[in-house]
Amino acid sequence: MPNYFTLKTDKLFSRRQLLQLGLASVGIAGVSAIWQKWTAQKQSVRVPPSQTEVIAKGAANPMQVIRDFDYGTLKRENGRTIREFSLTAGTSAIQLNSAVAYNIWDLNGRIPGPTLRVKQGDRVRILFLNRAGHSHSLHFHGIHTAEMDGIRPVSNGSATIYEFDAEPFGVHLYHCHIEPVTRHIAKGLYGMFIVDPPAGRPPADEIVLIMAGYDVNDDNRNEYYAFNGLPHYYMHHPIRIYQNQLIRLYLLNIIEFDPAVTFHLHANFFDVYPLGMTLTPTQKTDVITMGVAERHIVEFAFRYPGKYMFHPHQDAIAENGCMGQFEVICDRNCSQSKKKSLG
Repeated sequence: MPNYFTLKTDKLFSRRQLLQLGLASVGIAGVSAIWQKWTAQKQSVRVPPSQTEVIAKGAANPMQVIRDFDYGTLKRENGRTIREFSLTAGTSAIQLNSAVAYNIWDLNGRIPGPTLRVKQGDRVRILFLNRAGHSHSLHFHGIHTAEMDGIRPVSNGSATIYEFDAEPFGVHLYHCHIEPVTRHIAKGLYGMFIVDPPAGRPPADEIVLIMAGYDVNDDNRNEYYAFNGLPHYYMHHPIRIYQNQLIRLYLLNIIEFDPAVTFHLHANFFDVYPLGMTLTPTQKTDVITMGVAERHIVEFAFRYPGKYMFHPHQDAIAENGCMGQFEVICDRNCSQSKKKSLG
């Protein structure tokens, strides 16, 4: 059976279709020792209660995106574990502000698309269905064969399968690669692809931030900008984190039409792990410059409670939507010290 092909379909992938394609799993893989270790690490990290008052606005739900990682479905075929994902391109509209609605192409009904997460060496299978009215594709950053490079158009109503080994570890991305690529990316066909190192990373509260722009009048200039889909969202709904706890921020710049942007964190400094491809930080700073599709891991912890802004240091980009806040919540020690001072 070839590794790359397309098929016509009017329905989502079903078990019957997968059986016909010879892709049905012969068994579910057991949880590995490393996976168990990661689970234990996650349990040791405290995450603030969900902000139930925050609701989605159509395909955009920035509060969900920050800590939502898709680990796929584990399957076992011919003695090897496969990590399988399903991505469907569609169309929808989002409300950029009270006056401006914008039509997008989405992935699995959301913008940005799902944050896919695997371990280095995993066999990855992406089932891609195009229901977005135009030809699209998915190009994954990383190492793979030419057949899996995602530059072949997948017509509307068709599907394809991308399959490759996840390498190297780091913070990568995926996006549509059909011309004009800038338009297909800017209208929403992108997402983060995280490949974890074999032994994982130390425990941390892990957060995803993706910077994007919106060209609403097709003049090849952005009128609005956003973190995780909606302008100014995190200014009105700050991201809650705990004081003195390590934050691991997976940061991606996918702003088209602007050659580069910066990321600045108020009242703090962060360690930088370029492209997430190192286990040792290369610098400590409070502002970093990123070109289009550039991404990094940055790590930090806040010493004092309060609200702290983050944004690009290009004021026009920040003021037009790419601006947010972390709300640092007292940890146990802070609460105890407050009680003592009140006593």
